[in-house]
Amino acid sequence: MTDAPAAPVRVGVLALQGDFEEHANMLRATGAEAVEVRTLAQLQSVDGLVIPGGESTTIARLLLAFDLMEPLRELIAEGLPVWGTCAGAILLADAAPGLDRPSIGGLGMTIDRNAFGTQVDSFETDLTIDGVEGGPFHAVFIRAPVITEVHDGTEATARLEDGRIVAARSGRLMATCFHPEITDDHRLHAAFVELVQDAVTEEAVA
Repeated sequence: MTDAPAAPVRVGVLALQGDFEEHANMLRATGAEAVEVRTLAQLQSVDGLVIPGGESTTIARLLLAFDLMEPLRELIAEGLPVWGTCAGAILLADAAPGLDRPSIGGLGMTIDRNAFGTQVDSFETDLTIDGVEGGPFHAVFIRAPVITEVHDGTEATARLEDGRIVAARSGRLMATCFHPEITDDHRLHAAFVELVQDAVTEEAVA
């Protein structure tokens, strides 16, 4: 008798503002169950969470308006895997100068919002990302932030040619300053799903 295959992990995408649908589609392509998260009950039902790109100030305000900020901070402290992309990376930073509301925090890093200028200053480049095999990742930067400092155990996982940090990780938290959801490359989403699967397994045997 063989064991039944494990159920897909349930990964939420914060769906208050931003490009959450693209993330959900990428997660489904990796075999995960993707859920749009707008309520506390939905947040509490997921094994991991993606915070998408969009407007960081708007997402921060909506987290407060929907009474999700403190519960999300508590879940992160309890070990919920979370990945922030672009605006989401800003919100996960412990220090985000210029953000007009408190960030969620959790990642020991300082981030500079709109570090590259306006929409017309968007660009694309190939990155080597620690832990992502298969060659360079083609990264799309749109009104992107940059990580100016990492500390408290947070590690830089990708840098531009000039040395500036554009991806970081600490434990079950990931941040990328670019938009992997608008490419055809599923590797970062697959890496996050694997992180979520590992967390679920660890908690099951604890």
